[in-house]
Amino acid sequence: MIQRPRRLRGNPILRKMVRETRVDKSSLIYPIFVQEGTGSCQEIPTMPGQYRYTIDQMSNKLEQLKKAGVDRVMFFGIPDQKDEVGSGAYAEDGIVQKALVEARRQFGEELYLITDVCMCEYTSHGHCGVLQGREVDNDPTLKLLAKTALSHAQAGADMVAPSDMMDGRVLAIRNELDDHGFVNVPIMSYAVKYASGFYGPFRDAAGSAPSFGDRKSYQMDFHNRKEGLKEALTDVEEGADLLIVKPALAYQDIIRQVADLVDIPVAAYSVSGEYAMVKAGAKLGYVEESRMIAEMAIGAYRAGASVYITYFAEEIAGLMDSGVIG
Repeated sequence: MIQRPRRLRGNPILRKMVRETRVDKSSLIYPIFVQEGTGSCQEIPTMPGQYRYTIDQMSNKLEQLKKAGVDRVMFFGIPDQKDEVGSGAYAEDGIVQKALVEARRQFGEELYLITDVCMCEYTSHGHCGVLQGREVDNDPTLKLLAKTALSHAQAGADMVAPSDMMDGRVLAIRNELDDHGFVNVPIMSYAVKYASGFYGPFRDAAGSAPSFGDRKSYQMDFHNRKEGLKEALTDVEEGADLLIVKPALAYQDIIRQVADLVDIPVAAYSVSGEYAMVKAGAKLGYVEESRMIAEMAIGAYRAGASVYITYFAEEIAGLMDSGVIG
């Protein structure tokens, strides 16, 4: 009987040496919420351990992440004022724009700054674009998304990540960036974004729940696989540099198939509901938090993700330091 697999499993040094799935800290992206005001670091009730930071408090978290080896962050803005067209998303003095300027001032090129490009946090109705009646009007929304992405690049963003799921938004953003000289700013597209129940805590964090209806007309039906592959290919054709599959935990089959289909990197977004489930289960003593974090992360990488967007980025970096993940 051949015993080689058993010998590999029985030797911890050899077992680590021959791991099929390997990751490092450079593949981690931490989402951070920034809000107007000063002197506030407000914990998000449905995401214990996550906070809304005013810009003067944000730097402490960024320094903490940098020390842990997590040097890629994605900004989500929470404005004071909202309106029908989400003007705070593309305002020169918008919350994300100000956060970018301050992060760049304090950290220079030590951090890689990514921005979420969407309208939902900024519109009074909570939808991801401008409305025609009670429906999102795709084409007028494209102009505002492109304007938002450009304003982020001008403020210092290294990468923009459109999450709105409007048709044609990657091409619109690419053209706008290129026309203004930002040809080297990459686009990480939320290409395969399902209409998911896992987003609840995020909408609490960002105050972005729709005031009526839902987002099923522009986010994807979770029953569909082929639709996701078509969306991914479309975004590649339009000029996306990376693709996101979102959520991660329940969609590893999609991560695998998208990674096999395209020749650009695929990111998995482990969303707020995944984070909240682990935190709640651990608080109740039902699960071991660090093991859950590790298995969820490795599951996404094993499925084909080369980038992992997660609120557990700092914890995962610690698990890498301890050798649990490597």
